[in-house]
Amino acid sequence: MSVLRTMGWPVLLLLALAGCGGESELGEECGAEGEDGECVDGGVCGQTKGDEADVLECLVVCEEQADCKADEECNGVNGTNVKGCRGVDG
Repeated sequence: MSVLRTMGWPVLLLLALAGCGGESELGEECGAEGEDGECVDGGVCGQTKGDEADVLECLVVCEEQADCKADEECNGVNGTNVKGCRGVDG
């Protein structure tokens, strides 16, 4: 309890959250394409096309084109049997 008194609740909360690590949110960069635990539920780590270089990002999992936004395509993710919504080059 002395740690709580000296550091305060906000610092303790930040330390706890930082220690959790792990899953990236949808649209955030991730580290390993197709790996479990890289992205939050409903997401998969996959390559996305951009103006510069391809990057790994947490994509929305999709089963068909209707699951994606109008400017995205539902395509397979390397190393998985899952599809993700990717932006269309244009």
